[in-house]
Amino acid sequence: MTLPLDPVMLLSVVNTNLRDRYDSLEKFCQEESVDMEDLKKRLATIDYYYEEDTNQFR
Repeated sequence: MTLPLDPVMLLSVVNTNLRDRYDSLEKFCQEESVDMEDLKKRLATIDYYYEEDTNQFR
């Protein structure tokens, strides 16, 4: 999966996938070949952080 470079668009794509297709960030990253730490860093630039209990970035 090619993820958007824009962090706001990235947030939308990731949270939609987490809601609709994956029950954890780890599974999303494994299945989509995404570097989890890079993803977290990119979303942290807009002050969004992964919350395991809700399975989304908030």
